Amino acid sequence: MRSDRIKNGLERVPHRALLHGTGLSRKDLKRPFIGIATSFTDLIPGHVGMRDMERFIERGVCFGGGVPFLFGVPGICDGIAMGHLGMCYPLALRELVADIIETVCNAHQLDGIVCLTNCDKITPGMLMGSARLNIPAVVVTAGPMLSGRYNRRKLAFVHDTYEGMGRAKKGDISEEELTCLEMEACPGQGSCQGLYTANTMACLTETMGMSIPGCGTALAGSAKKRRIAQASGERIVELVKKGIKPRDIITRKSLENAIVVDMALGGSSNTVLHLMAVAHEAGIKLDLKTFDRISKNVAHIANIEPAGEHFMEDVEYAGGIPAVLKRLKSKLNNTLNVSGEKTFEIADKARIFDESVIRPFAQAYHKQGGIAVLYGNLAPDGAVVKQSGVGDKMMKFSGKAKVFDREEEAMRAIMGNKIKKGDCIVIRYEGPAGGPGMREMLAPTASIVGLGLSDSVALITDGRFSGGTKGPCIGHISPEASAGGPIAIIRNGDTINIDIPNRKIEVKLDKAEIERRFKGWKAVEPKIKTGYLSRYLGAVESADKGAVLR
Repeated sequence: MRSDRIKNGLERVPHRALLHGTGLSRKDLKRPFIGIATSFTDLIPGHVGMRDMERFIERGVCFGGGVPFLFGVPGICDGIAMGHLGMCYPLALRELVADIIETVCNAHQLDGIVCLTNCDKITPGMLMGSARLNIPAVVVTAGPMLSGRYNRRKLAFVHDTYEGMGRAKKGDISEEELTCLEMEACPGQGSCQGLYTANTMACLTETMGMSIPGCGTALAGSAKKRRIAQASGERIVELVKKGIKPRDIITRKSLENAIVVDMALGGSSNTVLHLMAVAHEAGIKLDLKTFDRISKNVAHIANIEPAGEHFMEDVEYAGGIPAVLKRLKSKLNNTLNVSGEKTFEIADKARIFDESVIRPFAQAYHKQGGIAVLYGNLAPDGAVVKQSGVGDKMMKFSGKAKVFDREEEAMRAIMGNKIKKGDCIVIRYEGPAGGPGMREMLAPTASIVGLGLSDSVALITDGRFSGGTKGPCIGHISPEASAGGPIAIIRNGDTINIDIPNRKIEVKLDKAEIERRFKGWKAVEPKIKTGYLSRYLGAVESADKGAVLR
């Protein structure tokens, strides 16, 4: 065992003394040492229930014959961080989480790890750390939140709060109703109820085999989730004994499975960044073209909030990710799950309980998958759009640019009724380095929807979008403005052409004009010059490379 390096031999008397100081017995030293990386915090609804989950994981580790050690991993709620300086931190947090996993597990020579996680950047950070370490690992996601209720109507966080702001501004709902929505949209523990980044990543973690079957959609606080937590604790000890490691599970084929499910479900566009980053840590090359190739060959068969009418609880009751795998079996590779089962075995045992939630291919919502990758003179290295959330009318769009160098400036214009039909909002200097941290633009996009402009206004950015975004919102424009990408020289009134079916995004300028404008262009000063973010912006790669650190 790895942990023998700190347990065995005469020269380890001091080490053993310290271990005994934690309460371990002599007998415990002969068992596998299992880390439980927990992102419990009172700050995030998705994580407040983790104290209970920790108990059941510990129980499972003990039942399996291991010794559990809890250690903490920080968490950020993207929804609370959004719309201010705080949004510079969540993507940067992903790298910190990976580093913490590596640091603690190597410093203490742990034999295996259970990662207890849930929300947006924490789950991919734990996957990245596990792939980098390559010691046996199981991921437990804490589960989706139940829908809220108001006047017998189901509520979802994004639709009924962010979009609610726009509807209140427009006068469609009263202040009293908005207050009720605010109080009822998030009824308790769990990740936000739709297919936003947290739940998308939970589903894809299960798909690629790093969570045991059923984990991705099992509801927060449920007895099923407790059983999954305990089973994961037991299973990690078995993985240590058998020497099964993350890179045996996270392979090119399993990552492609995750992309297939992502496209079929219409998941968050953030998964492009995260899957590329996980692949990077596992030593696998994954590029934007892979996502687009798979998207063109996988139908969109589930319509989940925010783009659709269903909630994560509906996916769970329809059979969860095993049922999705059953539907998609012909598109998938037969890869290994941490449970010891293979994808086809899991799919064959599954049942689809509700075909209105997990549709047959013949009744798919769209012939192509949820994400499209666009190229053109505005995004030579690519841009990403959640095409499953775009209405037919806006799949092709031409509009006049209204340019903002900061999200807050754009938000003031939107809420000040300065955005009109036919405008293309451009938000730049919000990329991985320029932001820094590639801030999510949920408030502007949701406000556009709430104001009734989603069928007449587009938004493009070198930043990114929440999984809660819908409408013609193109993000991840690469190269970003701070790196001298073409988005840096767009001016108010320029014509922006978007053609999602043909995968194009262009500014109507000839090459000579673009070159002329760049002669007078100077890179802006970094927005943040001290602390972690100043170090981060100096090391982060572009979005088309997964925003990993050099």
